[in-house]
Amino acid sequence: MKQKQRLRLSQIFNMSFGFLGIQFGFALQNANVSRIFQTLGASIDDIPILWIAAPVTGFLVQPIIGYLSDRTWHPTWGRRRPFFFLGALLASLALFAMPHVKALWIAALLLWVLDASINISMEPFRAFVGDKLPIEQQTTGYAMQTFFIGLGAVIASLLPYFFTNYLGFSNTAPEGVIPDSVKYSFFIGSIVFFLSVLWTVVSSSENPPEDMEQWEKEKRETKGVFTGIKQIFKGISQMPVIMTKLAAVQFFTWLALFSMWIYTTSSIAQNVFGTNDSSSKAFQDAGDWVGVMFTVYNGISAVAAFLLPMLAQKIGKAFTHLICLFIGGLSLIALFFIQDKTMLLVPMFGVGLAWASILTMPYTILAGNLPADKMGFYMGVFNFFIVIPQILAAALLGWVIKLLFQNQSVFAMLIGGFSMLLSAILCLLLFEKKKVDNNTQ
Repeated sequence: MKQKQRLRLSQIFNMSFGFLGIQFGFALQNANVSRIFQTLGASIDDIPILWIAAPVTGFLVQPIIGYLSDRTWHPTWGRRRPFFFLGALLASLALFAMPHVKALWIAALLLWVLDASINISMEPFRAFVGDKLPIEQQTTGYAMQTFFIGLGAVIASLLPYFFTNYLGFSNTAPEGVIPDSVKYSFFIGSIVFFLSVLWTVVSSSENPPEDMEQWEKEKRETKGVFTGIKQIFKGISQMPVIMTKLAAVQFFTWLALFSMWIYTTSSIAQNVFGTNDSSSKAFQDAGDWVGVMFTVYNGISAVAAFLLPMLAQKIGKAFTHLICLFIGGLSLIALFFIQDKTMLLVPMFGVGLAWASILTMPYTILAGNLPADKMGFYMGVFNFFIVIPQILAAALLGWVIKLLFQNQSVFAMLIGGFSMLLSAILCLLLFEKKKVDNNTQ
């Protein structure tokens, strides 16, 4: 295999910049969609099932996009960049439309469109690092992505609070109407998403297949939808050992994250602002404050993105991930006990540290153990172990919170915290065999 050329930091910057926009959209979705659903009339126990669009689209879209992008090549557009552009265009349109809807079912449908579009752009970005960078630069590549993820999420999460408290936009509206602070945040998000991805599309190049004749032959042999599906299931059955171990870690990690994303707004509204009324000013204030909380954890992740590679070099990637997940789990549990809004910001530092590691370490460990010609496909399959726990959470969390905890959604923070602690413990699996897991050390 031809040795990949080391890239300058400016080149890694350009190829990662699109993640600023992707996370802009993702952060607006995470911090505001539950708020939009409740504003349009959804009850607390309805919210998880309405969120099921996000993991289901990831489950369906990412491996297919990975499979297709592995088999795509255009002299001008390259392999991954056509998918960057298409996903950005569709996501930008969905972001613009989301806060203008009047009916709950339309908002739920738009979440499907938005999340599918984000996945179309995001999955090839993960494979892009493996395509372009030699192993010794891949941690830097994923860390740069994590930096832009954090930066984009900081700005996006803070926008509704900023529009309300500094520009004078209203964060309240008549029943069933989305406040102006949220509408303008999504409008800004749609523009940033498209332009930042376009920057990467225009400023970055891609390497053609090393053996174009052999690549074309394999492409012809695996052409067709049914052949593709067959190849996907065959690839799942032949996953590298390290990927199977990481799958267990990812499962409980993302169960924790989804619990947080779904229930933070209603949890803080109930537990700190003392309201369940989605049309009240107190509820909208809670929604704005959740944006501030999410700003903190994403800001910490942006900073930690450049510190974690140095820590991983000293103590190993797997141990670094274990420590960060353990701190993140304790931080989520702390949210259950805090009733002062300012103090809520403290545990978000720990959540941010965990988030930085979640976005960096598993992919760094994985990329060094995957075949280059199936990088996009396996990154898509790896997403199964992100979306399956989210689907379970969407299907079951509403029932659990309603029947076991009388719709006291703050208990979701406990569920998420203990789930993340379990994922930290499962990181011990990554230490078993150095000859297999050499890229975890």
